[in-house]
Parts: sequence; C-alpha cells; structure tokens
Amino acid sequence: MERHLDAYCMHLRSERQVSPHTLEAYRRDLSKVLAFCQKQNLTTWAALDIQSMRSLTARLHQQGQSSRSLARLLSAVRGFYQYLNREGICEHDPANGLSPPKGERRLPKTLDADRTLQLLEGGVEDDFLARRDQAILELFYSSGLRLSELTGLNCEQLDLSDGLVQVLGKGSKTRVLPVGSKAREALTQWLKLRALANPADDAVFISQQGRRLGPRAIQVRVKAAGERELGQNLHPHMLRHSFASHLLESSQDLRAVQELLGHADIATTQIYTHLDFQHLATVYDSAHPRAKRKGSSDHEH
Repeated sequence: MERHLDAYCMHLRSERQVSPHTLEAYRRDLSKVLAFCQKQNLTTWAALDIQSMRSLTARLHQQGQSSRSLARLLSAVRGFYQYLNREGICEHDPANGLSPPKGERRLPKTLDADRTLQLLEGGVEDDFLARRDQAILELFYSSGLRLSELTGLNCEQLDLSDGLVQVLGKGSKTRVLPVGSKAREALTQWLKLRALANPADDAVFISQQGRRLGPRAIQVRVKAAGERELGQNLHPHMLRHSFASHLLESSQDLRAVQELLGHADIATTQIYTHLDFQHLATVYDSAHPRAKRKGSSDHEH
C-alpha cells in the first residue's frame, strides 16, 4: 500500500507538477488514511470501502479536525483513487458521495475603521525599520494583499506614479491593484531608505542586511505594531480582511471586492457580506426604537 502511495506522490510531482507545499499536504492526508487501514487490518487499497472511510472522517472529527481539513482529506482520497483506478489497482472510490461534517463558519476578525486609523496614524520615526514597517502596514490595508504576495513583491511590480501594484496571487494568477495615496507616500519614504541598504535583489521589503524579508519576519513586525499601537494581537490577514469588509461596507459591490482580493470563487468573498450584516444588525439593535425585542418592555404590554 505504501508503494502505491509513493508512486502516486511521484506522479503528482513529475507529471502533475504540484507545488512542494501541496504535495506535502496530500502525503500527510493520505498517510492518515494508510495508518487507519493498517489499524483496521486492511491490506490493500481495494479493501477500503465507503463505510470505513465514513468511520475515519467521524473519528478525525471527534479528535478536533476541522470541517475544512476533512474536506481536503476527502479530496486527496478522490484524487488518489482516480489514479488507482487508472492504474488498474482497484475499481472504486471510497470517498464517493461523502462530505465532511458541517463545521462552524468562523468569521474573520477585522479592525473597524477607527482602530485602523489608530494603527496607521501614529507618529513614524524617520529610520529604516519604522519607515519599512509603516509601508508594509499601509500596503496590506491599502491593497488587500496576501502575505505571500507582499513577501514576493519586487520593485518592478510597483508603479507609484500611477498608484498601481501588480501581484502574483494563488495559482500564479497576476492582478493589478490600486495603491492608495497614504500607502504611496509611505512606500516613497521607505524606498529612499531601502536604496541605502545595499539590496541583494529587487525585493521591495528587505532586512537591514539587504535580504528579502520572509513571511515570518513580516508577521512578527505586524504583531509588534498591533501590540504597540492597539494593545491587541494583529496579523497580516486581519489587515486584508479589514480592507475587504470596509470596502464592501462602503461600496456594496461584491464582484469588485472579489476581483481586488483575487478570489477565484465569489463564495469565498461572500463571507464579508456576513461581516457587513453583523455590523448592520448591531446598528439596528442599538438605534431602532422597536429593536429591543427582549427585556423590560416585554411585560409592559
């Protein structure tokens, strides 16, 4: 069974050319299935049936695996069995028709507009780290970049005169995004200091040694800014979420926000309509004269 799993991973790497990150995720998920088979004394992939697969997903769910992780595992199993069927090793798919247990849909945490201003409008020292970190925060919030998009950003992708940035998103798709005036200002100030640091390559954001900043370094700097300016935990994705929800709240244009975020599926963007509704519901409950449906007024009639 392990031999077939190794052969499938080799097929994914050489023929399907999946990324090392995706390959590792597939192998991790399918190794869980293999371990389950060994415990159940199933000695061939043909012996794993739908009932066993249902039992495995239920067990993993009880152990705290999220609905999303289980959906990925089932997807990995389907892909693997398509391969096994093609190779004539078996003739079924034990994940066929199975869906993961429904998980709670957690809404992303965001900063409201006032807290965002508080974060970005503190005084900025005119030094290398302060100017760089300010440019990072401004660009995250101005253009809604993913962490990987910001770390991969090169100077040639910035057009500050027209206020545009071109980013390479998921699935190697490029998109061009507007850069707001405050972010342009912060980037202009930063790029002056960057030029003095003997950059090793074209990376926009570099360390004092001139090397491209990695994802972990940026997360640490964003976290430090959150603690310093707001006294709370802050991570890059929270700035992306804030960008999306503030834009949607003002424009009500879901398709435009989908384009700006680079979501392949509008269902991913629709989570922000839930955030927006939460805000509307709060306003309604606090402002509408007949909104307080529970409480002291109940027994007045």
